[in-house]
Amino acid sequence: MSEHLLHIDFTRARGLQEQIREHLTTMIHQNHFGDRALPSCRKMAEMLKVSRNTIVLVYEKLVDEGFLISRERSGYFVNLDYLSQNTQLVSRTFSLNSSVSDSCSSSICWKDRLVRDLSSYQNIRKPSDWQDYPYPFVFGQPDHSLFPLNQWRECSRLAQRQSAMKAWVSDFMDNDDEFLVDQLKQHVLSKRGIQVSTDEILVTVGTQNSLYLLASLLVGENTRLGMEDPGYPDARNIFAHHGAEVVPLGMDDQGVIPDSQMDTCNYVYLTPSHQVPTNVTMSMERRQALLSESSEKDFIIIEDDYESETNLQAQPHPALKSLDQSGRVIYVGSLSKSLSPGLRIGFLVADAELIQQARMLRRLMYRHPPMNNQRTAALFISMGYYDSYLRKLRKSYGEKWQVMSEALERYLPGSIINHTSGGCSFWLQLPGGIDLDSLVSSCATEGIIIEPGDIHFLSSKSPGNFIRLGFSAIAPEAITPGIQILAQVISAQAYPLDCPSRLPVAV
Repeated sequence: MSEHLLHIDFTRARGLQEQIREHLTTMIHQNHFGDRALPSCRKMAEMLKVSRNTIVLVYEKLVDEGFLISRERSGYFVNLDYLSQNTQLVSRTFSLNSSVSDSCSSSICWKDRLVRDLSSYQNIRKPSDWQDYPYPFVFGQPDHSLFPLNQWRECSRLAQRQSAMKAWVSDFMDNDDEFLVDQLKQHVLSKRGIQVSTDEILVTVGTQNSLYLLASLLVGENTRLGMEDPGYPDARNIFAHHGAEVVPLGMDDQGVIPDSQMDTCNYVYLTPSHQVPTNVTMSMERRQALLSESSEKDFIIIEDDYESETNLQAQPHPALKSLDQSGRVIYVGSLSKSLSPGLRIGFLVADAELIQQARMLRRLMYRHPPMNNQRTAALFISMGYYDSYLRKLRKSYGEKWQVMSEALERYLPGSIINHTSGGCSFWLQLPGGIDLDSLVSSCATEGIIIEPGDIHFLSSKSPGNFIRLGFSAIAPEAITPGIQILAQVISAQAYPLDCPSRLPVAV
């Protein structure tokens, strides 16, 4: 009927039927139509400027699912039985909530009830709308244009075949998809030189989840954990949250320095492939020295093999875990950064006894990562799509690295630390006296996102003139103009107008 005027702001990111259905079900729940007929298929199609067949399909699906009923020669109406049941449920819920709220205090001080207050932890932050910035030098985000969407859809479709559904529809308690574990062993871990059995692998929902499991199992109030300084803030927060004393470990151009600080640690957390945030790749000599130290001083190494799969070096070093002969290295890996951060698939590799305990703890938290995602990822790896995608990433990132390196050398000469590391970001040291908060704000005004480096340092008196620039998510043609503008902003802050600028001015 004509009194039902509908308008939907359609988005291209979703199908028309999906958006129309969502809009109509919301109106049904709100009893918008009452006992009146919905607009005819022809009228609805005219209002929404879509085809009549699109409306017919939406209406018929809503009939099949009990939202609507079809009356011959009269049209489509809301199913009053469904509406009545839904209204009664909402009414009962509202009544219960009202009685509860009447008997409880309206101003609970949750801070007094918290065992630990997490608000003091510093975390890496970036604007939620970073993709809308012209120069997003963000870290840890992939180039969405490179993602092999058609191949992923194919694997998702194959995972939903009738014959394959039994592999993920049922509750598998605390088990993982055997197919994925096998693919990780054959095509992911083997490339890092790691040979392990099935009972030495646990699938997680990413590196942070792996670290949280380890901290829950291994860390207590008297635990000392050594960590690179500067280092990965989330790892620092996770272990500190569980009561560990986090000990800062010095760095040089070969990686973390084995010294007396390390000797008193129970565990040492490291990122040897590409150190976070400096990008230092640990030398083979340092790796061997650390393994010897761990045996001699009786500490365990937690190896976060970050960015190993997108290594831009011609001959990457083998993982510490592959060199370990005594089971002293716990290996943490992930498909999140290389494949998709939103996919949340990681893996933990350690002695079977520890993995068994981690599996039991994981069961208490969420049983296992979603099996449909595990099976889709397994198919993606087994069909060669993962390797093909990594080759494409390395080629793209290598080209961006070259453009970025040249732009930084031209407009911010001498600022790059660890120039030859080959990671997907650059760690820069700026002139002294820079106000990082002001710099980040000024850059954002110019459309540039940068990451302040002070958050990575353990000490509260961290140096305030370091920043990290990622290049994986920025368009190649935007890199040089972005660095030009960044250099101008830095120059304006470091050298006011009454002082001669020592930074090249973009031309």
